[in-house]
Amino acid sequence: MKSEDVTIIGAGPAGIAAAIQLKRYGITPLLLEKEEIGGLLRNANLVENYPGFPSGITGSRLVNLFREQLQRVSILPAFEEVKKLYFKKKIFLVETRKKTYPFRIVVIASGTKPRGFADFVIPEEVKDKIFYEVYPILRARKKEIVIIGAGDAAFDYALNLSQNNQVTILNSGQHIRSLPLLLERAQAVSSISYHKNTRITRVSNNSQNGILLECKTLGNTWKSRADYLIFAIGREPQLDFLSEKVKQNFRALVKKGVLYLSGDVKNRNYRQTAIAVGDGIMAAMKICRRLKVVCS
Repeated sequence: MKSEDVTIIGAGPAGIAAAIQLKRYGITPLLLEKEEIGGLLRNANLVENYPGFPSGITGSRLVNLFREQLQRVSILPAFEEVKKLYFKKKIFLVETRKKTYPFRIVVIASGTKPRGFADFVIPEEVKDKIFYEVYPILRARKKEIVIIGAGDAAFDYALNLSQNNQVTILNSGQHIRSLPLLLERAQAVSSISYHKNTRITRVSNNSQNGILLECKTLGNTWKSRADYLIFAIGREPQLDFLSEKVKQNFRALVKKGVLYLSGDVKNRNYRQTAIAVGDGIMAAMKICRRLKVVCS
């Protein structure tokens, strides 16, 4: 099969699994990734429910194993961001900054993007200190880090950063939506503090090369300094690159068997590595049958 037959947008667990399975069938897809492989798995402190690792495995280590497996089957991701996905005359056109690729079949495994935040304006001068994922600052040491959120991501991020930094979790409400196990572990770490009914009302630049946060807790206003601020307030499917025609004909293209959604981009709250991997493999098996390749 020619590489023009199939492309996979996104090299997280779903995209990687789809690529590896397709290669087993003799189909070499073009695996497109805008940043690094691994997706949200790069943020995971410890993955404990992925079969084969009875003691758990760090997200970064699992990503490295995925990378090794891609190399073993000679799949080299193309690090290009997809700007637009078109569908014209029974062919998909995948536009990146470098070129436009034609494909018969597309697997969208683009994952999710951070949910929009509009409670306050973020000044330009502090945007380089604000993050929506934890992997860019995993090497931070002796920093004051504030995380906004109350779900699994917020507590997992805190655990990931707490060995070498002071971490504060701010919950704008009073209900915690995290797994009890993550909450219990965070409560046992002295470098993690948690505050409920607390919201940030203003963010500004701090003269000490940090961020000044103005917070409000049950009518009381106070200020705090941070080196980094992380938003962990939810995510939504990353589908910004779909053209209007693809959006309008989405269901028909899926039904026809030329367009597939795999992993977090379609699973909403069921964001689990094992589920994403299964989705990727299933998409590859369906493509195999679509292209009438001998599947085993």
